[in-house]
Amino acid sequence: MRANRKVLAGVVSFYFSMTTAHAAISTEEVAKLGKELTPVGAIKGGNADGSIPAWSGGITQAPAGYKPGGHHVDPFASDKISFSINADNVQQYSDKLSPGQIAMLQKYPSFKMNVYPTRRSASLPQRIYQATIENAASAELINNGNGIANTINGVPFPVPASGLEAIWNHIVRYRGTAVQRWINQAAVTSSGKYTLVKLEDEFDFQYVKEGAQLADIDNILLYFKQSVKAPARLAGGVLLVHETIDQVKEPRHAWTYNPGQRRVRRAPNVSYDNPGTASDGLRTSDDFDMYNGAPDRYEWKLLGRKEMYVPYNSYKLHADSVEYKEILKAGHINSDLARYELHRVWVVEAELKKGDRHIYGKRVFYIDEDSWQVLMVDKYDNRGQIWRVSEGHVINYYDQPVLWTTLEVHYDLQSGRYLVLGLNNKEKMYDFNINRKKSDYTPSSLRRAGKR
Repeated sequence: MRANRKVLAGVVSFYFSMTTAHAAISTEEVAKLGKELTPVGAIKGGNADGSIPAWSGGITQAPAGYKPGGHHVDPFASDKISFSINADNVQQYSDKLSPGQIAMLQKYPSFKMNVYPTRRSASLPQRIYQATIENAASAELINNGNGIANTINGVPFPVPASGLEAIWNHIVRYRGTAVQRWINQAAVTSSGKYTLVKLEDEFDFQYVKEGAQLADIDNILLYFKQSVKAPARLAGGVLLVHETIDQVKEPRHAWTYNPGQRRVRRAPNVSYDNPGTASDGLRTSDDFDMYNGAPDRYEWKLLGRKEMYVPYNSYKLHADSVEYKEILKAGHINSDLARYELHRVWVVEAELKKGDRHIYGKRVFYIDEDSWQVLMVDKYDNRGQIWRVSEGHVINYYDQPVLWTTLEVHYDLQSGRYLVLGLNNKEKMYDFNINRKKSDYTPSSLRRAGKR
């Protein structure tokens, strides 16, 4: 264990030593998009030893056997495990692991990381690529980084010059235009017990609407509605959020419907470190989607790009042949169903500002260069100790196409508990073709959504 502590300390030291100096994007860098760089700013070529291949467009068509509307067939089902990382060999791979991953391997002897060949499967619609290239020369941060301007549809900052630019890329990234999903959440005890909370979510993404202009969407990034369907003691509750872009200028608007009282109430606490819906205190509001909301309480640093072993192409965790009890185990999810690959990620550190309040004193984000999806987060308490570790297990929903989580896992290293959000193996598949109006996301609409 003493040797492992040295490994962890060395990795932490490495991150603090990484350069934070980045020049503003130049005309020459903009010209690289779609050439040396992918349209969203990733390095198009592979790495030196070939363990990361060149990006060739990602998944552009559904594999054989996929039926529209069904669970997504694993395009890489024939891939074999290259090697596994566990507590015994962690030192060998520590330069490509996060402090949080090392802490997980140290705490749980049964936790392992099965590493597979790297598949750069991320792909997006062509119009999002084109919008990203157009945004690159004009997008800017405003209001001390709490808002964005001169950007629409695509990634605002494909060649980020700061941590704030990188996290904004995640916040506004493409996840479809309007989506409905049926998922489960489970707060798992240290002994492996849990109760499934059945949720129905809707997202209506204003920023990525075809033909949208930033001036026309009235500072609204997206509309979000979440209905609780089970268990009976929680069923009928509904959360509605109008997510604003600049949340310092105009905080997000949120309402809840309580079926017992049959009343709609304002919910100003649905933000920052307030507990997430039915999460048993294991997830904050801004942990949802790996990170969301106003970035104003942190100082953000871009620590650079790094090759790391990250969760990716997690089709086994998504498969409709898998029962929830096969996934949810004591301490952590079933490691045999998780898939890790070597990818380049942007490392972004967020440190709590002096005088501001949040239960996390520091967070370190690991953001996929091919999609701007946050794949992992190390979260520290206000004493500077690693407290929680989050993993975003992603797949390419190739019928859209979009790379997005099929499962979020938030581990609490201090309590030995964890929260899983997104279990959908036995549910209907995401519907990316819903058609909604703004009137569907008004406070008066909550009573209709809350009927049991």
